[in-house]
Amino acid sequence: MNVTSKGCSTEIHIQVGQFVLVERDDDENPNVAKLIELFEDDSEPHFKKRARVQWFIRFCEIPVHKQHLLGRRPDAQEIFWYDYPACDSNINAETITGPVRPKPRMPPCATPQIRSRNLAAQGPANVLEEARLSLHVSAVPDSLPCREKEFQDIYNFVESKLLDHTGGCMYISGVPGTGKTATVHEVIHCLQQAAKANEVPPFQFIEVNGMKLTEPHQVYVQILQKMTGQKATANHAVELLAKQFCTQGSAQETTVLLVDELDLLWTQKQDIMYNLFDWPTHKEARLVVLTIANTMDLPERIMMNRVSSRLGLTRMSFQPYTYRQLQQIVVSRLKDLKAFEDDAIQLVARKVAALSGDARRCLDICRRATEICEFSCQKPGSPGLVTVAHLLQAVDEMFSSSYITAIKNSSIMEQSFLRAILAEFRRSGLEEATFQQVYRQHVELCRMEGLPYPTMSETMAVCSHLGSCRLLLVEPSRNDMLLRVRLNISQGDVLYALKEE
Repeated sequence: MNVTSKGCSTEIHIQVGQFVLVERDDDENPNVAKLIELFEDDSEPHFKKRARVQWFIRFCEIPVHKQHLLGRRPDAQEIFWYDYPACDSNINAETITGPVRPKPRMPPCATPQIRSRNLAAQGPANVLEEARLSLHVSAVPDSLPCREKEFQDIYNFVESKLLDHTGGCMYISGVPGTGKTATVHEVIHCLQQAAKANEVPPFQFIEVNGMKLTEPHQVYVQILQKMTGQKATANHAVELLAKQFCTQGSAQETTVLLVDELDLLWTQKQDIMYNLFDWPTHKEARLVVLTIANTMDLPERIMMNRVSSRLGLTRMSFQPYTYRQLQQIVVSRLKDLKAFEDDAIQLVARKVAALSGDARRCLDICRRATEICEFSCQKPGSPGLVTVAHLLQAVDEMFSSSYITAIKNSSIMEQSFLRAILAEFRRSGLEEATFQQVYRQHVELCRMEGLPYPTMSETMAVCSHLGSCRLLLVEPSRNDMLLRVRLNISQGDVLYALKEE
C-alpha cells in the first residue's frame, strides 16, 4: 500500500509484516513498530488510512536498572517486543515515515554452537568407579576374547563371498549373551577397513533387527529404505527387492545383510524367511545374508522343507560361555585395575555359567558389586576391594524378585509345570505354547521323575493358579486344550529359581 506522510508529498510503499518508523516528538529517534494491518476508517469523512501495529523498543531506551534482566549485553539498537497498555496500537497511517530494517540479533552468517564446558568432564574418581565404567555392557572393549574361532569362521565366509562376487547365507545361533551380534559387528568392521585398503571389493552393509519392527513384513520396508533410500509399502517393497536381487546385472556391488532376532520374523506362510534365504541363491543377486537367532534348530523346528533347504549347511553355533571364559572376559575388561579379589571374579563366573552363560548378566552383577563395595567403603575398616560377600549380595539382588520367591515357594506340581513350559519352549524355539503341548511335556517329566502324573483337569487348575499369580500370561476367557501360555518373567529367572530348590 502507498502511504503519504504528513508534511511530505512523497508516497511511501509499505507492506504488512514490515518494520516501520512512526513519528514522535523526538524526530531523531522515531518509534519502531511492526505493521500488522492497513485499512481505511469509514467513520471519517475522507476515509482516512489507518494502521494497526505492534510496538517495539530499542535496547538503549530500556531503563538502565532493567537492562541486566536480559542476561546478555545486546547492541544498543537491537529491538524488543514492547507491550504497554497506554500505547494505542491503532494509529494514523500518515504518521509512518518509512520502512526500516531492524538490527539482527546475530550476524547473518552465525553458526549455532553448543556452549563449551567451563570445566572438563570429570573422570573416574576412584578405582571402583573406573571399573564400573569398564564393566558396562555398552562399553566397547579392545577385543572380543573367547570368540576367536567364531570370528575367523564368519570372516572367512563373508570374505570369500566378496572376493568371488557371489551370494550366500549363514545361520548363526546361540543363547542370549554369547556374543553373536558383537562378533558379527566386529567382522563387518574389519572387512570395511579391508575394503578401504583395497584388500577386498567394496560392499554395502545393511542391518535390520526383528525386535525393532512393529510387524514382520516391515523388514522389507527397512531393507529397501537402507539400500536405496526409497520408501514404499511392504507389498511394493518386496516386489522392488525381488526385482533388485533376481534381475541379471542389477547389482553393482555386493550387499551384506545382517538380520538379527530372526525368530521374530516367523509367519504362518514363512514367506519372509523363504525370501531372505532364497535371494542369495540367485547368481546375479550378490547378496550375503547373515541371520542371528537364539534357537539352534529353528530351521528344523518351525520351517517348512522349502525354507530349510534354502538355508544350506553353513551354520554357526555360539555355545554358552564357560566359567573360565566369563572370568577371562571380566579380567580383560578390568585390564590392570585391581578392584576385585581373584576368588570373587571366579565365584560370579561359576554362578552365571551354571545358569545361562550370559556374559551380559555376569557384567551387570559385577557392576552392582562395585556399587555395593563403594557404599561399604564409607564405613571404617572396609577393605576397599570387591569381595565374595559383595558379589553374593549382588547375585541375591539380581535374582531376588517377588516372582522368583513365588516360584521357590510354589508346590512341586507347579514347579514341574514350569519345567514343562521351559522344555516346550526349548523344543519349539518359540516363547509361546498351547496348554496341550505343555501338558504333554508335563506328563513326560512326571514319568522321568517317578511322580504320578496328574489328570488334565488338575493340570489346568495348576495353570490357572500360576496365571492368577502373574507368573504366566494365559489367554483370557478360555479353558481348553488350545489355551495359549506364555511366561511373564525371563526363562533365566525361572531356571534360577528352580535350580535353587
